[in-house]
Amino acid sequence: MDPSEFDYELPSGSIAQRPLAERDASRMLLLNRASGTWEDRTFREFPDLLRGDELIVINNARVLPARLFGHRAGVNAQPVGHTNPARDEFLQTVIEVLLLRQLESCVWEALVRPGRKLPVGERIVFGDGELEAQVEGRGDYGLRVLRFKCETDFHDAVARLGHIPLPPYIKRPDEALDRERYQTVYAREGNAVAAPTAGLHFTPEVLRRLKERGIEIAEITLDVGLGTFEPVRAERLEEHKIHAEGYQISESTAAAVNRARRENRPVLAVGTTVVRTLEDAADKNSGGPEAVCGGRAEASIFLYPGKPLGVVDQLVTNFHLPRSSLLALVAAFVGRDNVLRAYRHAVEAGYRFYSYGDCMLIR
Repeated sequence: MDPSEFDYELPSGSIAQRPLAERDASRMLLLNRASGTWEDRTFREFPDLLRGDELIVINNARVLPARLFGHRAGVNAQPVGHTNPARDEFLQTVIEVLLLRQLESCVWEALVRPGRKLPVGERIVFGDGELEAQVEGRGDYGLRVLRFKCETDFHDAVARLGHIPLPPYIKRPDEALDRERYQTVYAREGNAVAAPTAGLHFTPEVLRRLKERGIEIAEITLDVGLGTFEPVRAERLEEHKIHAEGYQISESTAAAVNRARRENRPVLAVGTTVVRTLEDAADKNSGGPEAVCGGRAEASIFLYPGKPLGVVDQLVTNFHLPRSSLLALVAAFVGRDNVLRAYRHAVEAGYRFYSYGDCMLIR
């Protein structure tokens, strides 16, 4: 498939730049998988729109303030008394680092800008020397492997120095409010660098109403990483190589999913990250006695139209970028024509798009 088949027009004014005052005040487009028809609803109606026997699976990943700003410290220290204006300017260049994935205790894969002239061995200092990293490896498109000095508590330092990694289509600096609102109310695990945004609409009140109806809720953890940011660069969609993202499924969640499937109860995923986790786990367990097994793994599955889904029956999801792997995933779930027609309606009806925007319930 040509990635252009997943294109659509979106006015810049449709991209939400800030969250609504109340999380559950979002609009929700209810899309029928079988017919492709839709209804305009609100997220506050979500608990009442369900049958009551669903298993809802949420991603409890917590977003790190993963955007760091530092300066080059040089590969080697300069001699005492040495001055070189060009070198001094080079050292003062601001380096932006977006942490993506923890590889070892103090080693991270990261996007670095500007990264073109950062050789292996170059050091980057953050704050007043509170945190320091050395480049240990180089990859394509600004990817670097950084080893941090971990004499002090790494996560405490990142919490002090880091910024919430708002997506590039939010055209403003991060603010204090984003520390709370670019985080789900149930976030508690992992090292995500982007929010599982479908979960941003949930409130304690919505969760309470779901539990009052007796609806079962289970949790997984997928550390949202580069797969969320990376565009489809391949000429054919099927050739796109999606970035792996680590996940964990507890034994209790695996048991809940397998039980729901045995009982023919719908499995409702909150967000594409949950779809990737469950479908990747099922793919890895293909041929096993149960749909999914508990444990840690890396989601490498790429879902697009023509790739069957074997676990998830229903989906809450935000609206996604044109030509993106996430839009292809939603199209795999409900059909390309259906999703693009629904998106055109959402644009015309004034829905708010992307991370801080409105959502869809597909069932």
